[in-house]
Amino acid sequence: MNRRTFLKSVPALAAAAPGFTEDANTIPDVNTASNSIEGLEPITLVKPETDGGKTVLAALKERRTIRNISAKELTPQALSNLLWAAFGVNRESGPFGQAGRTAASASNSQEMDLYVVMAEGTYLYETAGHRLTPVVAGDLRAKVGAHGRRDAMVKAPVILVYVVDIAKYSKSRLQEPGLKDPEIQKSYYNVATGLIAANVYLFAASQGLAAWFHNCNKAGLATELKLRAEQRVLYAQTVGFPA
Repeated sequence: MNRRTFLKSVPALAAAAPGFTEDANTIPDVNTASNSIEGLEPITLVKPETDGGKTVLAALKERRTIRNISAKELTPQALSNLLWAAFGVNRESGPFGQAGRTAASASNSQEMDLYVVMAEGTYLYETAGHRLTPVVAGDLRAKVGAHGRRDAMVKAPVILVYVVDIAKYSKSRLQEPGLKDPEIQKSYYNVATGLIAANVYLFAASQGLAAWFHNCNKAGLATELKLRAEQRVLYAQTVGFPA
């Protein structure tokens, strides 16, 4: 069974899973205006498991960068758990009356978006409904690397691309001065990326997976993903099973 068939076999939920509510600062994106793109359908992820795996201390001991990653696919449950661990909703009532996430952000602006690059296409992870919305059909994995083709990226089942949406700072309910300063914004979204990436590393260590945080082809990906002017590609993180 290929990846597209496998993921489409995941049952869609009629309503958002408990704990997954629309973020108050969500900005509509033209990239996700339609329900399908060139044959790709939205994927409602299975409910994430919020227990199990190694302890935090054991995961910290095992945390490392593993660049040799196999082509073995993640199960729907593993993919769901990975995205939830990275930047999912872990409480309906967080700071300033908005949903809380598994990684902190400045004034709970939740300015980071995760694009999920897989063999059949690239999706945007939407915490509302805990689902993947198609953005680009086709395999972009070979175009992620900053320095040409990287075999570990090309064959890995999942590459997370970290994209900041600067416009979300203006939607934060706490408008501290730093949110309007472009230089301070840089520190905010770089720290936010690091927090999410650390979650991914710990999740991978707890589950026996491989993770590799790395630079990426920022300009090329921005074009491929048809990003708005307020969106910027920052980094990428490849995830899969150790080769």
